[in-house]
Amino acid sequence: MRLPHEAAVIIAAENSKAIAKANDMAKAARPTRHEQPAAPSVAVRPGAATLREVAELACVSKATVSRFINSPEVVSPSVRERIQIAIDHLGWVPHAAARALATQRTGTIGAVVPTLANEHFATAIQVLQDELEEKGYTLLLGCSEYDLQREYRQVRKMLERGVDAIAVVGEGHHPDLYALLDQRNVPCVSTFTFAAKQRSICVGVDNYRAFYDATRYLLGLGHRRIAMIAQNADTNDRAAARREGVRVALAEHGIAIHPAHMAEGFWGVQEGRRLFSQIMAAPIEPPTAIVCGNGSFATGAMLEAMAAGYDVPGHLSLIGFDDFEVMAELPIPITTVRVPSAEIGRRTAELLIAQLNGESDTQSVECEATLIVRESCAQPRSD
Repeated sequence: MRLPHEAAVIIAAENSKAIAKANDMAKAARPTRHEQPAAPSVAVRPGAATLREVAELACVSKATVSRFINSPEVVSPSVRERIQIAIDHLGWVPHAAARALATQRTGTIGAVVPTLANEHFATAIQVLQDELEEKGYTLLLGCSEYDLQREYRQVRKMLERGVDAIAVVGEGHHPDLYALLDQRNVPCVSTFTFAAKQRSICVGVDNYRAFYDATRYLLGLGHRRIAMIAQNADTNDRAAARREGVRVALAEHGIAIHPAHMAEGFWGVQEGRRLFSQIMAAPIEPPTAIVCGNGSFATGAMLEAMAAGYDVPGHLSLIGFDDFEVMAELPIPITTVRVPSAEIGRRTAELLIAQLNGESDTQSVECEATLIVRESCAQPRSD
């Protein structure tokens, strides 16, 4: 078996005497069906190429190959190219356990999100994975379904697998979670949240401020009977902050939400439809505006309002959160607070890597929540 032409040219340029040796190694790298492969020098699959063979084929030391794998930036470009050619030619895959033993790092980072049905979590995870992959890390993902016990178990399992750092959503977790991370000295970033006082480094929007501002927008239009479709706050600190933002904004105008106009549920479009109907069926004067605690609630509320024949925004204004793609495509596009999920994913990667690199000045990052005014809000009618 001969090396590819471009490989031979590069290696010849470095050391003409190495070509014959490299070709011999290339021939020996793939044993025939009747041959038994030599015992590998590191723990690899039987029959797989070894680090030693890569080093010999690239005409470098095993230590140089290890540096290329763990810290490629310290290896010269020409040597990196030779090693990569040898790796590709032999089909060598570094053994993760051996690498972790040598570096005290596994090159994996864990992330636990409440659900992937939320397109913002999915977007942030995609960007986080891309950013980490570019830096040589692999992402290990868990989904807790808003269950704090399950989230805690998933974090423990990830720590048992040796993840170098963890990303979670929000600041409301199992009471032992942060102690566990501190005990293991594992860096953590809390995502989709930002507030003046935080237990860990965080990146996201200020949920309280976002809903305070959204409510003030409705108040500025003249609304006074304002309802809210809220997500259950028992295991969701972001939902609690959003509810508090609405409460404070109304209280500043001497207004309180009537209990019949506060509908609480879990998540989803169908849940939004159900909670909208619950509010509108209450035996009191109906609201002129509804604040929805997430994008799925807002979408469901709008669909139910249209199906029931409500005039939006003539007799009823709706404002949402998240800015899911569908919210702009409905027959009546929904005014909403936009969450920059891609930026949150990118910033999460930066903060995790900064901590792993020992940067002591790592600070939390607030991402801007933007009010996107569309067609679902208007001044209340006087009739």
